Amino acid sequence: MKVRAHVFVSGRVQGVFFRSEIAYQARKLGVNGWVRNLPNGTVEAVFEGEQENIARLVDACATGPPAAVVENVNVVWEEYTDEFRSFTVKC
Repeated sequence: MKVRAHVFVSGRVQGVFFRSEIAYQARKLGVNGWVRNLPNGTVEAVFEGEQENIARLVDACATGPPAAVVENVNVVWEEYTDEFRSFTVKC
């Protein structure tokens, strides 16, 4: 089943290659969407794809790359839209 997750990650998640790591994992899992830094120091992402792969990617957000210190991962489940054809890192 295809699903969509809107994810917000807080902690030490900027300046530690968090977006790059999530993009790498998303592409590896065949998940489409995007990830970006927010001005308040958090990371926001939207993932679309198979439910199992989205769950794996959300788990990856909870860990992050080695230099990250993830404090919280908030997931909002939304209706699948099939609007993305790839995974991108937004500036």
